[in-house]
Amino acid sequence: QVQVVESGGGLVQAGGSLRLSCAASGSILSLTNMGWYQQAPGKQREPVAVITSGGSTDYADSVKARFTISRDNAKNTVYLQMNSLKPEDTAVYYCNAQGTTTWGTIFGSWGQGTQVTVSS
Repeated sequence: QVQVVESGGGLVQAGGSLRLSCAASGSILSLTNMGWYQQAPGKQREPVAVITSGGSTDYADSVKARFTISRDNAKNTVYLQMNSLKPEDTAVYYCNAQGTTTWGTIFGSWGQGTQVTVSS
């Protein structure tokens, strides 16, 4: 069993900043990609930022130069620093962790999501 738990969402004014955290725990042998996804009301879940175990990153065009993804491999944790927030960033943000369990199975686990609301 692998658990993924996000934290750090909240209400912020446009132009403000938030930092999301996501910790993976349980029967984890190794983690590969970790990422953040957003789902706005009535829309599909979309990728925001992904980071590999080696630290390579990829961002959605809409958040480039504003959001920064990072990870602490020792803590199985990924972060999303969100700056210059816009009302259109309002969404539930989900963390995804991929890797291998101690039983040798491949997993891809989602957190429960954390709400980010940006007021104008």
